[in-house]
Amino acid sequence: MLFLIELIESVRSFIATGGNVLYFVAFALLLMWIMMVERYWFLASVYPKMRDEIIANWNARTDTTSWYAHRIRDTWISETAELLERNMITIKTLVAMCPLIGLLGTVTGMISVFETMAQQGTGNPRLMASGISMATIPTMAGMVAALSGVFFSTRLDAKVKLAKAKLVDSLPHH
Repeated sequence: MLFLIELIESVRSFIATGGNVLYFVAFALLLMWIMMVERYWFLASVYPKMRDEIIANWNARTDTTSWYAHRIRDTWISETAELLERNMITIKTLVAMCPLIGLLGTVTGMISVFETMAQQGTGNPRLMASGISMATIPTMAGMVAALSGVFFSTRLDAKVKLAKAKLVDSLPHH
């Protein structure tokens, strides 16, 4: 319990140092990871059953060579591909947005530095330092959030493409 309290306090301190923009970075990061975990879960548990059912339905057909049979096959592949790719564009967008949100923090932190300089002059480095850290911490947080998403979203995208290719190969058309 003490560990949790210390963790919450250190997060509060980090956000106080970096500014309110960190809430937006945290929200984008949380949303991105929820979507990626859902996609990994879909690929690991839901999709295999769906794939096996489609393959069984195709193999149970007596007609796999007519134009009509090929349209059915293409429809099944298309519908499955759509389910596989669900939220992938949103995940990639969130990965790309994280550094941009961090840069927003940089701009707001620098505005704070300039306001301090305008009001207090350049003689108080301590006041300017808080604005500079408010400018750099969100940038770092946005970059770290994006880096965590780049690796896993790229890997997830490769798994989706492989799953689609294997499905197409599993439904032979004669």
